[in-house]
Amino acid sequence: MATKYGTRKQYLSAISGLQKRGIRVLADIVLNHRMGADKTETLQARTVDPSNRSRILQDLHPVTVWTDYEFPARQGKYSNFHWHWRHFTGTDCTDAHGSRSILMFEGKNWNPHVSGELGNFDYVMGADVDFSSEEVLQELYTWGKWYTETTGVNGFRLDSLKSIDSHFFPQWLAAMHATGNHPDLTLGEYWSGDVFVLKNYLNDCQRCMRLLDVPLHYHLQQAAASNGHYDIRHLFNYTLTDTDPDHAAAFVDNHDTQPGQALESWVMDWFRPQAYASILLNRSRMPVVFYGDLYGLRRGNPPVPFLREMMWIRAHLLTPNIVDLYDEDPQKACWMAWGPHPVIVLFTIADWKQQTVSEPRLAGRTLVDITDPVNTPAFDRQGQVTITCRPGGLAVYVLKEDWQKLQKAAGRFQ
Repeated sequence: MATKYGTRKQYLSAISGLQKRGIRVLADIVLNHRMGADKTETLQARTVDPSNRSRILQDLHPVTVWTDYEFPARQGKYSNFHWHWRHFTGTDCTDAHGSRSILMFEGKNWNPHVSGELGNFDYVMGADVDFSSEEVLQELYTWGKWYTETTGVNGFRLDSLKSIDSHFFPQWLAAMHATGNHPDLTLGEYWSGDVFVLKNYLNDCQRCMRLLDVPLHYHLQQAAASNGHYDIRHLFNYTLTDTDPDHAAAFVDNHDTQPGQALESWVMDWFRPQAYASILLNRSRMPVVFYGDLYGLRRGNPPVPFLREMMWIRAHLLTPNIVDLYDEDPQKACWMAWGPHPVIVLFTIADWKQQTVSEPRLAGRTLVDITDPVNTPAFDRQGQVTITCRPGGLAVYVLKEDWQKLQKAAGRFQ
């Protein structure tokens, strides 16, 4: 049976096609909740305060809710497991008057080891999966192994981690790693701008995954909206990329942060090239590029300028040997990636900037700014060069011969 995204055959073909081209595939896994039940069930539940899920507003009372998942079209082909209300901690429900309530089922409690936001952030939407149920745990292991063996994915992107018991993942991911294609890369979405909350979660889950660096995302948003008043020298302070780079995944924006979405926090368009330079050409060990920034968005946003070029530079020129070239100017960012193919980045959140760089080993060599190719400063005999950046702009300097290689590769970007 086809979905709106295609058939099973097309799905598996897309995965194998990407892998044949050297692209590792992550599966976006949503384990926290279920929606679209086949039937209703009548049971006893308590109504909880939506702003404090630990507070009971109404004690046990009868409710009829959508919690019966029998999958009749499946006819037991892939699994004979049927989900019922006992496999969930609660759900939401709209009464005859259109009022929506959060319900916690009789004999249930919200799972521990989740975010303390709103009292307990176990519940998000739909029918909330009970990770304390042995039947549920067995099914999640069975399903995970079947899915991993069937698809051969290389890893996972885990959704809504702040609402899932952190103690579940170390063993589950270890079991998946021993299965099928042995997926060994996991990227988790725990939405918090507090780096200490993220570090606590990493400790709780035994550091079995990387987390999206939400604090860095918010720093990028704040820098863009600051009208030049953000101290760009502190961009990475209190971020996972700075404090725990091996477990961080830096990003600028994603599907959830777009205008109109629940987590709207869009980085202003003028700053997006600088933001991507910060995660692609600096110390981030796993930068994430948003599809909409690479190919453009239907709502009218074009691809981010120079994004493909920066991706090429990271893949072919960049080394992890980053040398900071910051000075007393809080509006200017500057650093160099030293190596056989040096890369120098200069950007500003205000007016025109310049920076003098000394590197005797580059005496006589010519640089090219990929964002303005007529800008070609050269190191003098002593190995000094002064580079510049336009107001509110980005400059990325590479050696002239590396620029020529980039130009040859540019035809493949189209």
